Amino acid sequence: MTIIKTFFLIFLIFGCTMNTNKIDLVKSVDIDKFMGDWYVIANIPTFIEKDAFNAVESYKLNNDGTIATTFTFNQGSFDGPLKTYRPKGFVIPESNNALWGMQFIWPIKAQYKIVYLDEDYQTTIVARDALDYVWLMSRKKTIPKQELDSLINMISLMGYDKNKLQLTKHR
Repeated sequence: MTIIKTFFLIFLIFGCTMNTNKIDLVKSVDIDKFMGDWYVIANIPTFIEKDAFNAVESYKLNNDGTIATTFTFNQGSFDGPLKTYRPKGFVIPESNNALWGMQFIWPIKAQYKIVYLDEDYQTTIVARDALDYVWLMSRKKTIPKQELDSLINMISLMGYDKNKLQLTKHR
């Protein structure tokens, strides 16, 4: 990849915004309970996630405390080519495991804030203060419409434009 393409990729992934919004984190995250598969239900996607089907984010705690992340989806359709990305997560100290840096390209770590997590660790919202990207995820491929509407409203109250949210299709 050329240097220009690399910098363009960095710009698109991390954005250049001066937003001073501060979205509150959840009080704490039991990191072991958070590990595993999360289906992306809705998001404001990064450029790599546009037109994603069957999107799943998987987390595994490494021995050194970092988070091995695998993001997979089918591009363009349910039967489209399988895309796989493997960023590494870094829990930020003194955040009670609710604030991570997510590294797609060394040395840059994108902000990854766990801002909602139900008590059973079945649904979560991951956001960024820049209000550029957000992910609503669940342990199941679908969630009831009333719960979905409530969570989308919560995302809107954080300052996100809910019209930019895209629902992810799962089979």
